[in-house]
This record gives sequence, C-alpha cells and structure tokens, in this order.
Amino acid sequence: MRWALVKVSLAVTAMVVVSFAVPLGLVIREMARDRAFAGAEREAAAVAPALSITTDRDQLERVVASTGSDTDMAVHIPAGDGSEAMEMGQRRAAPEDIAAVRDLGRASTSTVSGGSALLQPVALSSGEIAVVEVFVPESEVTNGVGTAWAVLAGVGVALILGSVAVADRLGVRMVRPAQRLVEGAHELGEGKLGARVRETGPTELRLAAVAFNSMADQVVQLLANERELAADLSHRLRTPLTVLRLNAASLGEGPAAEQTRAAVEQLEREVDTIIRTARDAKPQTAAAGPGAGCDAAEVIRERMEFWSALAEDEGRKWRMAGADRPVRIPVARSDLAAALDALLGNVFRHTAEGTAFAVDVHNGEDAVIVLVSDAGPGIPDPDAAMARGRGSGSDGSTGLGLDIVRRLAEDTGGDVRIGSSVLGGTEVRIWIQLDGRERAPRRRGHRGTMRRRRPGRPAVSFNRSRSLP
Repeated sequence: MRWALVKVSLAVTAMVVVSFAVPLGLVIREMARDRAFAGAEREAAAVAPALSITTDRDQLERVVASTGSDTDMAVHIPAGDGSEAMEMGQRRAAPEDIAAVRDLGRASTSTVSGGSALLQPVALSSGEIAVVEVFVPESEVTNGVGTAWAVLAGVGVALILGSVAVADRLGVRMVRPAQRLVEGAHELGEGKLGARVRETGPTELRLAAVAFNSMADQVVQLLANERELAADLSHRLRTPLTVLRLNAASLGEGPAAEQTRAAVEQLEREVDTIIRTARDAKPQTAAAGPGAGCDAAEVIRERMEFWSALAEDEGRKWRMAGADRPVRIPVARSDLAAALDALLGNVFRHTAEGTAFAVDVHNGEDAVIVLVSDAGPGIPDPDAAMARGRGSGSDGSTGLGLDIVRRLAEDTGGDVRIGSSVLGGTEVRIWIQLDGRERAPRRRGHRGTMRRRRPGRPAVSFNRSRSLP
C-alpha cells in the first residue's frame, strides 16, 4: 500500500508538472522573442522620422549611430526622381523579402544567418518606401529562456519529490496501523490473549483497531467465564468431598469403611487431576496495559462468603480483615480466586474441625500482601511444603494448591512465604508486587521475614492482635 501510494503520487504530480511547466516554458520563450523584436521595432522607429525628412547619407549615418546599433541596422532606400538607390549598413535580409515589405507596406520578419531581421517600411518625402532592417541575434531571442526553463525544471522536481515524501509519510501512517493490526491478529491466533492494538491512524483503521480490541476483550472474557465456571464446579465438588472425607474418617474400622475412604481418596485424586489438567492448559488471558487486574478485596469477600458455609458446619471461627476497601492488583480475578480456594481448601483438608482461620489483606504503595493463617498444627518443614507446591506430589498431595499461589505471585514479581501465624498454626503470605519489579530472593521458611521491612517495600503494618469473631 505504501509503495502504491508513492507511485500514484509520483505519476499524478509528474503529469501536473508537465502540464503546467511545458506551456509555461513555451510562453517564456515567446515572451523573450517578443521582447527582442520590440527592442528592434523601437530602434527602427528612431530612424523613421529622419528618413521622412531627408535621405542624406551623412545625416542618416549620424542618426543610425545615435541609436547605438549601427552594426545591426541597415537602411534600404529605393531609387526616386533623379536619385539613385542607396544602401546603408550590412544587408542580411534577402532582396525579395525587402521588395515584399515595400509592396505590402507593413513590417515583417525574415530568418537570416545567426538570427532574424526585422524589416520596417518607412515612407519618404518623395513618396517612395524605404525599408529599415534591424538584425536581431538568436542570443537575444533566447536570452533568459534557458535560466527560466532550469528554474521551472527545479521547481517541478521539487514538487515531485515533495509529493513523493508526503505520500510516503501518509503511506507509513496508513501502513503502520495495518501492520500492528496484523501482528495483533497473529499474536491472538498464537494464544497470546493479552495482545492489543493501539487505536491510532486513519479513521477506518482506528475503527478496525477498536473492533479488534473489543473482540480480544470478548475472547478473554469468554475464557475467563469458562475458567470461572470450572472453578465453581471444582469448588462445588471440593465441599462435598471434604464432608465425605470427614464422615469417612468417623466410620471406624472395617472393610466397608476402608472401601469408602479409598473411594473418597480416589475421587479426590481424580478431581485434582482434572483441575491440574485444566490449569496446565490455561491460556494467557491477562490483558496487558493499564486497568488490567481485579479488586482483591472484592474477590476475598466473595470467596470467604463461599467458604463460610462449610466453616459454620464444622464449627470453625474465621476472620477477614483489610477487605473493606478496594485493593487493585495486577492479577486476573479468576487466578486470585483459584489461589484463595487452594489455600482455604488446604486449611479445611489438613486441620481438624473447629480450627480457626483468617484472611488478611494489606495494601501498600508498591505491593499488596495477602495472609492466610490458621490455628492448626502448623507445617514443620516449609521448604518441603514449597517443594510440593512445585509439583513433587509427596505426602499424598497433588502440589497443585501452593503451585497455583506461587505462580500467581511470581508473575507479578512477588513471592510466597510459609511461616507461623499468631493463631498458632500456619501462615501463608502472598506478596503481590504492583510495579512488577523483581525482588532479591530470601531464605525460605524464616519466620522473622514476615515482619521485616525491606528497602523498596511499602510500610505495611501487620496488625494481628484482632481476635476472631
């Protein structure tokens, strides 16, 4: 498209320049010719009064010399009553041309060697017709024509180059948005659902970019809805599975009880496999750019409302703090919900009924901290727990829960730490970086790191003195 515009502009501008420059050049040449012959007519007119009064050679020679063009002027006086024909100056015109001017009685031009000759008839006092011949050299006829044509050519070339440059800029302005649209379409086709196109350029391409971004947002929303649906289904399965597992544990001994517990464990493994498979196939649906992410406080309130029903059934006290104000984080809503469900599911899975738990969120200048703590027995080996989070699957765990949490935090430049909570059990701290900067690694499992303020981190106050309801 860019080169097509350049070629069209080049062709159109060249035709316009030729259409105007060629006639203008011809006009300039005619003007130069008219200027030269107008000067010759003035010289001939200066001699005409003297010829009408006298035909004396000496007087006429003085008059011709006074015009300053005695070398380029000739006077042809015919023979009259008792007088002979007289020729003054160098004759260049043919005798028949001079005779024709006498017969016609009007001025004429004749082509001669080296230029042209103006033949001007003048009536003498005797009634005869004299002819004044003024030589006009070719250099005078073309004087300034070459320069004018060069100027016209330069102006024409400048116009052509200028039009080509403007057409090229316009072509770039049209082509670049189209190229960005093509690149965005390729990225979207490759599964990079965060691809967006800047809405710039001509109106048509800008509208196309708006439509593309709207389509991409719709695709992201549809996939997010699918993931939300899958998460909801998994949550619905988790709850009755937890109840079944707890009930199966109270069945005592016997073949039927063992079979029931084995069936529940097998069903849990199958559910974990389904969730892991769905998560591994998860596309990158996070939209790039300002405004991406979710309100962490809203998601926490929603998930705590979900888990509070099971907590009530099991007699668990729970607390939620810091979720009364909006807390924007650069994490997809469904990802944060999945991470919270994984951590809360671990609390219900690995602690006894009646064990209290809490979720706190702390909003700083460049980071948000989410704390999930419980009053259970704690984790004796945090490093091993994080290893399971990376997918070792030891101790009967799929490793999915902490892996979900770890990936969520690391995608923002943050991290996950496991320590002891003020409730007496485990505390999982999720550090979500708001500006995406990488942080220096620290020793895992160090309990004191949860209270320590590092350079570049917000001054977050961990108020853990509030009691559970």
